[in-house]
Amino acid sequence: MSRAIMLWTGGKDSMLALTEARLQGVAVAALVTFTPPSPHFLAHPLPLIHAQADALALPLYRMTITAPYATSYERALAELRERLGIDCVITGDIAPVGAPNWIVERCHSLGLSPLLPLWERPRKALLERLLSLRIECLFSCVNTRNLPANWVGRRLDAQALLDLEQLAARGKLDLCGEQGEYHTMTLNGPGFRLPLRVEPGTIARQGELAYLHAPRLILPAA
Repeated sequence: MSRAIMLWTGGKDSMLALTEARLQGVAVAALVTFTPPSPHFLAHPLPLIHAQADALALPLYRMTITAPYATSYERALAELRERLGIDCVITGDIAPVGAPNWIVERCHSLGLSPLLPLWERPRKALLERLLSLRIECLFSCVNTRNLPANWVGRRLDAQALLDLEQLAARGKLDLCGEQGEYHTMTLNGPGFRLPLRVEPGTIARQGELAYLHAPRLILPAA
């Protein structure tokens, strides 16, 4: 059985890839989040990521990345391989973004096996699979060129999927948000010992982006 780390952003793709890998029998040793030295994530606040790891009962490793990036990623992955005894790296990638097969290339240079459970699967099928697995997400950040700001804080549910399909059919966006049209945060799903609850703050703006500002995350007591 492979022993893996899951590259974790806290969004829908990470959660779906984690679930699919586990259903394939992969043992996941930890979640790993790569960050710059002074991170400030609009869509995936670090307190949320730590709360998700706690809810999933998995250790979280935050690895700082600096230029030159290929070397920094490989150094971080090599450290994790030695520390955790992994032979596999799982990502939630669906399609190439920027340099093709970036993580795959980093893995191959270290003799690690990349696992991309979502790679090139039809967009609608991925979102339908997400809903069928009862993975609960909300929209944490949207590009207002593609979606109105009031989508921030909305649940990704069956009605949201229908609305996204209509927009995608008109060429307004990629159904899974692969061009940065939207981002999500996961609140519950397979493996969560308890769901997260969010008390939304305000919707803030940064340029064309609208995002959930300082949401209060609540992990109910067992």
